[in-house]
Order: sequence, then structure tokens, then C-alpha cells
Amino acid sequence: MKFSKVLIIPGVFLFAALLALVAAFSSVNVIERVSKAAVEQALILGGQDWANVHTDGLQLVLSGMAPTESDRFRAISIAGGEVDSSRVIDQMEVPNAAGIEPPRFSVEILRNDGGISMIGLIPNATDREALNARVRRIAPEKNVADLLETADYDVPENWSSALDFALVALERLPRAKISMDASRVTIEAIADSAEQRTTWERDLARAAPGGLRVAMNISAPRPVITPFTTRFVIDDQGARFDACTAGTEAGRVKIVAAGIASGVKGRPTCTIGLGVPSPDWPDAVSRGVRAVRELGAGTITFSDADVTLVAPASVEQQNFDRVVGELEADLPDVFSLHSTKTQAESTEGEGRPEFSATLSPEGQVQLRGRLGDEQQRTITESVARARFGMDKVYMAARLDENLPRGWSVRVLAAVEALSYLDNGVAIVQPELVELRGKTGDPNANAEISRLLSEKLGEAQDYRVNVSYDEALDPIASLPSPEECVAMINETIAGSKITFAPGSVEIEASAAATIDKIADVLRDCAEVPMEIGGHTDSQGSEELNKALSQQRANSVLNALLARRILTSNIVAHGYGEEVPIADNDTEAGREANRRIEFRLISQRELDGEPLIEGTPYDGPLGDIRPRPRPTAADAEDTAEADETGDEGVPPEDEEYVAGDDGPPEGMDAETAAALAPEDDVEDAAAEGAAEPTGDEEPAPETAETEPGTDETDDGATQAEEVAETTEGEDPDAADEAASADEETTNETAANAADETPGEGVDETTETETVSEEALSPPTVVHPELEGVRAPPRPEREG
Repeated sequence: MKFSKVLIIPGVFLFAALLALVAAFSSVNVIERVSKAAVEQALILGGQDWANVHTDGLQLVLSGMAPTESDRFRAISIAGGEVDSSRVIDQMEVPNAAGIEPPRFSVEILRNDGGISMIGLIPNATDREALNARVRRIAPEKNVADLLETADYDVPENWSSALDFALVALERLPRAKISMDASRVTIEAIADSAEQRTTWERDLARAAPGGLRVAMNISAPRPVITPFTTRFVIDDQGARFDACTAGTEAGRVKIVAAGIASGVKGRPTCTIGLGVPSPDWPDAVSRGVRAVRELGAGTITFSDADVTLVAPASVEQQNFDRVVGELEADLPDVFSLHSTKTQAESTEGEGRPEFSATLSPEGQVQLRGRLGDEQQRTITESVARARFGMDKVYMAARLDENLPRGWSVRVLAAVEALSYLDNGVAIVQPELVELRGKTGDPNANAEISRLLSEKLGEAQDYRVNVSYDEALDPIASLPSPEECVAMINETIAGSKITFAPGSVEIEASAAATIDKIADVLRDCAEVPMEIGGHTDSQGSEELNKALSQQRANSVLNALLARRILTSNIVAHGYGEEVPIADNDTEAGREANRRIEFRLISQRELDGEPLIEGTPYDGPLGDIRPRPRPTAADAEDTAEADETGDEGVPPEDEEYVAGDDGPPEGMDAETAAALAPEDDVEDAAAEGAAEPTGDEEPAPETAETEPGTDETDDGATQAEEVAETTEGEDPDAADEAASADEETTNETAANAADETPGEGVDETTETETVSEEALSPPTVVHPELEGVRAPPRPEREG
């Protein structure tokens, strides 16, 4: 009994311990399940369902691949919000972070009268002190604000050349904003005139390094025109504008349309400027032009708000009175009309007084006729000597005290107007001042009309019969770039530039040839050219290439020694790469050893306005023309045509009027409908449709003006070709189409080195791109622009 009592007490304690242990394990399991379920639910609700939860006793272990480091911390926070954070064990993983992208290095430079400021981010390796020193040299007396930040990353490719070009542009443009990065430079600037804008655009396009995209937006203010003058004439020579000005583009269109409706041929020039006296200027001018048309002959001059209508004596008085009355009623209130009708010339008596000033092509001036007194004669002679030269004026005028009032003013105005001509005559009469002659200034008519309107005053009649002669224009008479290169190569063909065997020194016998080339280049100072050196195949290819390069450099240095501007000329050695004769004969090798000049096209220099493409990082001398297409290329082109993938313009490409031609796939009528001239033509048609009561019915067959129906002629030719090919054998049609494609490819190859024409626009944006990034052009005959070829017949079987 004693033994059983001894065992029962420990047994109770053991049973209690076992019961407590079971209860503890049960509690832990419950806690694990509850904690795990609560954490999993919270993670799902928090969007972190990627995390895995498992328990280890009272500890909660989080595992899995977290999308980001922030997601990992978010999962830990969610779990710590459900259970004690000390129980949470982090075993989650995060993928390796990608390399940090380098920042975009860019600089924006502002320059104005107050100074220069620079802001942006540049690489740490950029020499900041040298950059600031160069900017200070550009404007030494102005303040330079350096707000640039730096970052320690690798210098981007082309960064140095882009920054250097941006500083070149900054130096040339006194008021500009230049934004640049490693691949693009954007320039916004203000020029003082349209001529200065054109010069800046040309110089900057040439200075741009290869492969850099350049966008230029250089604006020029409109000129201030005073007096604001428009003069319209109908005489024996037809209808024309001696001067035409407008305040807006819409006003210009309206005025030009009225002139075309009244018989003006071609597209008259009408300057848009500042100083228009009234917003009703276009309406008043167009109404005045229509009045002259109703008279059938005469002149109308708008000088600010003064309007002068002069009708010849041949106009019927009744018609004159009607037109003048209607014009007075239609003109806005601000305009004042003065109308006169010339009288028939009288042959009685001594004759009307007259003064004439004659300018010869050699520049000699003869002054004859009548002047009022000795003082007037002295003043007239002094003005003429000031305008034409001290030793080029011959005074042979006699004195007459009975001259009309204001005679001296009319004489001095005529002499001043004569100075705008290269040769001609100015005649002063009591009722008329007439100017006839030739000039090399295309704007001379407008300038003379503006001068006479200002000097003679209102209600005064004058006539300007001045013709533009391109041969007298100092700019237009210069040879074209193609002519410059052709003359130089013709000179070399007549007398070759020779070198001693294996030498780079020009032989003395070739000095005369270099002199002739220098004479040509003096008139071609702005033409970009390449001096190409060529050798025969004797010797190694590397040696020949180096020798040809040095010989081309020798020619360049020889021209420089003759004080020829060579900034637009590059030298390149081709070695034996471009033979023109057989190297197996002595005569062929002699022909291959040569110097040739080649025109560098605008595509190579500035990539044409706003063309973006694959950057070209090589020097300008490495730019090569595109190879001529081979027969294999022609076959590839034919296969591409058969698939229908070529020649289809993208849907989002916008056609811009003024390009070289309508895009392929657009017919001529659609292209014409998009051109800005349509506004003028439509308005002209509306004006022409208005009945005047004095016009004769138009003949059924109108004479076609030259150069106006080229597209229609091209379309007719294409239709004739299509009609001819219908019904022919399919194989024959395929052969004809292949021949046409080969002809087109050959034409494109021949035109690869030609320089495209320059466009005109007030705001120009230019992109520089490599020659290699541009696809070969497709050259189409001008008469066939916009005309699509007929489809090929499908083969049977």
C-alpha cells in the first residue's frame, strides 16, 4: 500500500505534464494555422500574392521571388501587421537590378543683347573651363551665366562634334537659342533680313559635321515699306504690276488674283511687308485693278492712302466718267482718289518742254533738255555726278525761265530713278515722267515706282518701262555649280595637271593650268567641290591611295597660294579605285593618272532641309557618291515593282507644295489641288468671270503659255503609251516595261551627282545626313511627274 501511494503522486504529475504538453502542441498548431491563414489573406489583399508563407513553430517564414525591392518590403510590412514582426523571417529574393541608364546629356544655350546663358547636363569628362573660355571669347563684353550640371558617365558618341558645332552656331548668331545633344542640334534665331537668313542657313549647313541632324528655324522680320505702293499698268505691252505690296498672305493672294484676272501673265511678285495704311488695302487695290481693266488702258497707283488713276486720251469720256464714279463709291473712306485723263499731243508752236537723261551701257550719262536757271542746272549736275561718278556726266541742258512749277523736283526724281538702271533713259515732261531701260535688279520696277510716287506726289502720272536682263544681274550671271565644275574639268582636259613620277610636286608646266582653274574658282567661291586624285595600278594599293591623296592636297595648296577661298573645297585620294582607261597599256595608265574636280551635292553637305536618317560619323572627305545601279539592281527593282510594294506612298506622309514634284502615286490633278497657287488661280477665275460690259468674247482656242501644261502633256503621253501597249503580247509588254525601268535607273545614276535646287521658305529646317543613309533617287522626266505607268498585264498560266 505504501508503494502504491508513493507511485500515484509522480504519476499524477507525469499525467499533468503530458496533458500540458499535448495542450501546448495543440495551441502551437492552432496559432500556426491561424497566423498563416491571416498573413496569406493579408498578402493577397495587399497585391503581394507572389509571396509564399510557411510556419516553423511560432515563426512565419516568407519566401518567393519579389518583383522589386519595394514589393519585398511591402510584404514584410503586411506580415508584420498581422503578427508580431519578430516572428517574421525574411527568406524572399529580389532579381538583380538592371544597370542604371546614363542620363541624357544636353545643353541649351541662349544668346541675346544681355549676354549668354548655358543650362543643361554635360559629362564630367567635358573640359568645362575650356568651354567657358570659348563662350567668353564669343561675347567678351557680355555676361556669361554657367548653369551647367555634370554627371560621371561615359561621354556619348558624337558629343564633342555636336557641342563644337553648337558653339560655331552661337558665334555666328547674335540672337539665338541653341538646343543640342549628341545626335541633334536645334537652332532658333532671328535675322535682320531675308538675305542674312539665307546666308546663315547656308553657312551653318556647310559647317555641320557629318551624321549630325541639324534643325534650323531662322526667322527674318518683314521689311518696312514706305510709302506702301502698288502700281498697275495696262498699255501696249499688256497688263503688269510695276510695284506690288501687301500686308498679309491673304491680301497678296487677292491682289495677285485681281491682276491675273486683268491679264497679267505668269505669277507676279508681290512683296509682303509692314506699313500697310489700312486693313482694306487688298480690297481697294483689287478694285482699282479692276477699274483699269474696265477702262482697257491706263495706270493706277496706290501710294499709302493716295490713289491716282490716269487714263490715256484714247479712252472714251463716258466710260472714264463711269469707271471713276464707281471707283470713288467703292473705295474705303480712308483712300483719296485723283483721276486724270491725258490730252492728245499738240504739234503747234515750239513744243512742250522736255528734259532727258540718258545712261549708256558703259555708264556715261548725258543730260539734255531744259532747266529753269543756273542754280537748277548746277544742282542737277551735282546729283548726277553723285549717282553715276564725277567723270561720267555730260551736261548739255539749256535754260528756260518759263518751265512749269515743280519742274526741278521732277527732274531730280527722274535722275535718281535712272540710277536704278544699267542703261536707259529718263524723260521729263509737264504731264508725264517716263523711264525706259534695262536693269539687273529684279526688284527695280517696284523700287522706281515707290520712289516716283514719293517724290512726285499725288495725282502725278509716270510710266516705268524697265525690263530685267539676267545678263546684267551680278548674281544670276555667275556660273552655276555644274558649269563651274565643267569649266574646270574642261581646262584640265585641255592642259593636264602633271606630277613627276612618284612625286607629289606639281610640275612647272602645269602652273598655267592652275592659274586658269583659279580664275574660274573666283566666280565659284561658294560652290562645294572635291578635288579627286587618281593613279594607275602600278605599285601597291595603299601606296597609290596615299600618293593620290597627297597630290590632291598639292592642288588644293596651290589654289590656296593663289588666294583662292578653299573652305568649300576638299581633297580626296582615290588611288587606283576609279580607272577610266585600261591599266595594261601605257596610254591607259597615263589617262588614269589624273586630277578631277567633282561637285559635292547638297545631299552630301546638308542632307536637304529636314531630312533625318542614319548618322554618318566619318569626315567630309570620306563621303562618296552612290554607285551606279547594276543590271542585278535593275532586276531587283523590277521584281519589287511586280510585288506592288514599291512606289506606294505611306498613308501618313503629307505632301508639301513646292517640292520637286508630286509624290509617286499622286496624280497631277491632286498635286495641283494642294499647291498654294490654286488660291490665286481660283480667285483669278472668279475675277475674270465678272462681266464688265466692254470685254470681247474669248476665242474658242486660247494660246497656251509656255511651261503651263507640262503635266497635261506628260499625262497625254502616258495615256498614249497605255493605249499602245493594250492588246500587245504580254511578253513584249514585259520587255518594254523592263526597258523603261533600265532607262529610269540609268537616268537616276546620271543624276546622282547633280545638286538639287534650292527651295524658298521663310522658315527653314535643315537636317544633315550621310550619303550612305539615303536610298537612290528615282528621276522622272519633268513632263511625266505625277503620272503613273499603266499596270502590267498578268501572265496566263
